Amino acid sequence: MAISLSVVLLLAIIMVVLIRGKSLKVGPAIIAALFGFFLASTGMAPAINKFLDSLADTINQINL
Repeated sequence: MAISLSVVLLLAIIMVVLIRGKSLKVGPAIIAALFGFFLASTGMAPAINKFLDSLADTINQINL
């Protein structure tokens, strides 16, 4: 759960920075957010969550 909130916060910050820097227009940003919102309610959501969890675990195990 903490990873999900961190990812959402990170992506929100990136989206705000891109909008303020005029690299991303507001319209496409809203479409992308709605796409993510509706994608979360599909049958693919558990597979995406599992992939992101395994990716986070892999990154966590990297020792520099």
